[in-house]
Amino acid sequence: MSSDTELLRGKLGEVLERSRARSIALTDCLDEDELVAQHSRLMSPLVWDLAHIGNQEELWLVRDVGGREPVRSDIDELYDAFKHARANRPALPLLTPKEARSYVGTVRDKVFDVLDRSPLRGRRIEQDGFAFAMIAQHEQQHDETMLATHQLRSGPAVLDAPPPPAAGVQVAGEVVVEAGEFMMGTSTDPWALDNEKPAHGVHVPAFAIDAAPVTNERYLAFIDDGGYERPELWSERGWAHRQEAQLTAPQFWEQDPNGRWWRRKFGVMTPLRPAQPVVHVCFYEAEAYARWVGRRLPTEAEWEKAARFDPETGAARRFPWGDDEPTAVRANLGQQHLEPADVGAYPSGASAAGVHQLIGDVWEWTSSGFEPYPGFEVFPYAEYSQVFFGGDYRILRGGSFGTDPVACRGTFRNWDHPIRRQIFSGFRCARDLSEDELR
Repeated sequence: MSSDTELLRGKLGEVLERSRARSIALTDCLDEDELVAQHSRLMSPLVWDLAHIGNQEELWLVRDVGGREPVRSDIDELYDAFKHARANRPALPLLTPKEARSYVGTVRDKVFDVLDRSPLRGRRIEQDGFAFAMIAQHEQQHDETMLATHQLRSGPAVLDAPPPPAAGVQVAGEVVVEAGEFMMGTSTDPWALDNEKPAHGVHVPAFAIDAAPVTNERYLAFIDDGGYERPELWSERGWAHRQEAQLTAPQFWEQDPNGRWWRRKFGVMTPLRPAQPVVHVCFYEAEAYARWVGRRLPTEAEWEKAARFDPETGAARRFPWGDDEPTAVRANLGQQHLEPADVGAYPSGASAAGVHQLIGDVWEWTSSGFEPYPGFEVFPYAEYSQVFFGGDYRILRGGSFGTDPVACRGTFRNWDHPIRRQIFSGFRCARDLSEDELR
């Protein structure tokens, strides 16, 4: 076995262990009643997520890659996300927390045996360890969903983490990205998921984009100027939703009798931090703010070009800063902190164009719907991407403080309904250039 294969095997073992450690931390901190409770109809009981993680791991790694006998074939339908809506899952005969922990532990033991024996090449699903990386990404995506469930639960705080780093530089204004073609997506990243592929040339007209995400301070000015009371700032659907949902501020914001704003963060009320990127806003709120400042949300292609394109080389980077993996000084990822960092906290993570904090902190809404790239091919199953194409979704990019590095890169695509804001979502604005600017 080559040394490269053994290094890959070690890396896969590390990302699998990291994802499981996080899953355990997010569930062991709660008692059985809280694990089986539904904290919001938008979310599953945490014990469902835990067993579902194990079931997907069993289906793909134990049975498919390993060719082993099933551990629990009787629960496949129970933990099929497409057969049971989240709101209905509490009524299902779910595994108890003790049973779920035992199940995922048994599956994981078998998975490490499969990993030790896999050649990590040959079959497409095993090439470069894709199946193992896919499952690690799946678990981390559910970990972020479980983290969002923690934000929605009531009761005393059970999670803790150090604060993010302070701002190291001042970041303000906008960055102009020149017109031209760049290669969007990827055909070479071995762990990229099917909707990120294939790489394809996209011509993007010149545009300007915010150098940093919109902050609490800037968003508060929108509120103070009556942004939630002015239908001309909202799309027709957005205004209807604002009225129906009675939106008046980002989710988890509260104003005290003295007019001071606070934000609830995993069970703790904290004063609103002015320089922190706004989080927990839906697409319609972001769209209305953008209109208020005379701008718009960036398209998905604009976002990716601002994040990946290097004008000096003409190449598309894997991350804004280059091809090296994320580190703690480049991006706020992996639940290392329980909130976004202030704007200017990660100068070494800026893109070649000079755009900051594109990776981590908050998922950023774009104006684009979720559609396949030209030449898209389903792999390895249609239910990951294909069944969602063309629906009522908007693309989010960049990851959040709750996204693990294994599930975040410059090509990674997230999508959700435009009304959703329990996710760790924020945004930045863009605009077309004037004719004078284009001359």
